[in-house]
Amino acid sequence: MKTILEELFDGNIYPDELIIPKAPEYRFLNKKISDTIETLKEKLPENDYKQLEELLDLRSETSSQDATASFLYGFKLGANIMIEVLTGKEELVRGED
Repeated sequence: MKTILEELFDGNIYPDELIIPKAPEYRFLNKKISDTIETLKEKLPENDYKQLEELLDLRSETSSQDATASFLYGFKLGANIMIEVLTGKEELVRGED
């Protein structure tokens, strides 16, 4: 069995594809979004619907960038916590009192 580092190096770890919220309303909200988009596709003129699709694509891109930034921040924070624990430092994040 490969280590996590080996899997990461080999390109076999895709956190953005593996992270799926476990909140019960997640699937409901996605279904509602899909249904609303389908309704708008039927109601809007083709050009207006294309603009909506472009807007949704832009929103998806910003959401992806937000997720990346959150992942990186969380990873770095976790690593710093481990460094602090392993080095025995007793410093607080907000400064010393």
